[in-house]
Amino acid sequence: MLRALPNLVRLARAGFVMAREGALRLADPLDLPPAVRTLVRLGRIVEKRSARDGGVGLARALQRLGPSYVKLGQFLATRADVVGFKVARDLELLHDRVAPFPQEIAEAAIAEALGKPVAAVYLTIGPAVAAASIAQVHRATVRDFDGVERAVAVKILRPGVARRFAQDLSAFFAVAELIERWVPKTRRLKPVVIVQTLARSVAIEMDLRLEAAALSEIAENTASDPGFRVPAVDWERTARGVLTLEWVDGVKLSDREALAAAGHDLPALGRHLMQTFLRHAMRDGFFHADMHPGNLFVDAGGALVAVDFGITGRLGPKERRFLAEILHGFIVRDYKRIAEVHFEAGYVPQGESVAEFARALRAIGEPIHSRTADQISMAKLLTLLFEVTELFNMQTRPELLMLQKTMVVVEGVARTLDPKLDMWRTADPVVREWLERNLGPLGIAETATSELRKLALGASRLPDLLLGIERTAVELEDVVRGGVTFSPDSVERIARAVRRRGFAGDLALWVIAISLVVYLFAL
Repeated sequence: MLRALPNLVRLARAGFVMAREGALRLADPLDLPPAVRTLVRLGRIVEKRSARDGGVGLARALQRLGPSYVKLGQFLATRADVVGFKVARDLELLHDRVAPFPQEIAEAAIAEALGKPVAAVYLTIGPAVAAASIAQVHRATVRDFDGVERAVAVKILRPGVARRFAQDLSAFFAVAELIERWVPKTRRLKPVVIVQTLARSVAIEMDLRLEAAALSEIAENTASDPGFRVPAVDWERTARGVLTLEWVDGVKLSDREALAAAGHDLPALGRHLMQTFLRHAMRDGFFHADMHPGNLFVDAGGALVAVDFGITGRLGPKERRFLAEILHGFIVRDYKRIAEVHFEAGYVPQGESVAEFARALRAIGEPIHSRTADQISMAKLLTLLFEVTELFNMQTRPELLMLQKTMVVVEGVARTLDPKLDMWRTADPVVREWLERNLGPLGIAETATSELRKLALGASRLPDLLLGIERTAVELEDVVRGGVTFSPDSVERIARAVRRRGFAGDLALWVIAISLVVYLFAL
């Protein structure tokens, strides 16, 4: 009981703040057991007059509760299947900005992480230039082996952040378990699994070596891409708690006036940003999943530079083909093919009707083609698509929801640069390139080669597999012929277990026994 007390205190405080801000309005009384329904009604009594509806109230409550809760809200913004599309959009307004921790604490954290005095690693290190719940960034200078000085960005984990997040995650798990127990309707959404996924995401963000690895992978993927780059990692000065990168001098994509003053072509930048994101998602299957304007710069040469790779998304070959084919299908208005792709990917149960699904997709696509280019939203299209697929029992695909959330942000940034951006014409060359490369003759040949390689590997393991089967058969035959001896205590325990098992257990045992006899006789 004493161990649970801290969690109870945290949950009581969180419940009070959410009630005050109006977040309890999101709860549907019909889905709640009587006791919980009563608690929600009591909570509504303390609601502020200035409380806001739905997701806005929830966002305000999470902001008040602190960094861990802000992270929870940002994570739920990527899970529209759990909170609904409207609440997910409201949660996207959450900002992860906090006061920086003192300079002396930052320098002590660097020394501990790198195992050296700060003066032995950096020539100079200035005050924090940005701060969030998990880490903050400083500008510093270093001297290379050739004696050249250069500016770097140093990202430092907040001291004690792991312990604080662990405490709050413990409370989140407690709530998730209660929700699964009290509200049966939510079990299909797997609240405990959602918190586990959040915990893994936070754990990745708190190991800055993994962010460095993401930057390295993106750099390799985009090495030959014109007009895009990421800052180089300084591996010598990078550890679990410290990440050192090339300093990026450039104009933030959020500063439209400064971009125009620097002579950059804003509409061209908007198209380039959208095509870059699609290329990373479809060609590489690995993309920056937090591409808000503060994480995007344009350098003096006009290249787009992305920073802060704490959150990334990954798509497998099946998901990439799915994305490419549905986008191409909407571009050419081939709704039957879009429906077939959903079924081929296994996202929609086979018992559903392809023709009816195609009709639902037509209801989404046709209104788009009657609008002007600046009225078409690819992100809105994906949102509608996911809403329609719910009617056909489509299984939740978290990686596609991450993609949809990122596309909303990227499209919004691109439209600030060019309000009349034609999303279809912008996406078309990237989508066509992917389809021609992967579904054309070359792609088919590569797929066939890969499958033959797998087949050859399987064939090479066949003798070992057959030998294992033969050994198992001999052992089973020995058991049947010689019998098995149990002590009296073991026999009694087995008898008690069988009596408790009931009809279902007996039936399962009989099925196993009959199968075993048939197998042995077949030998």
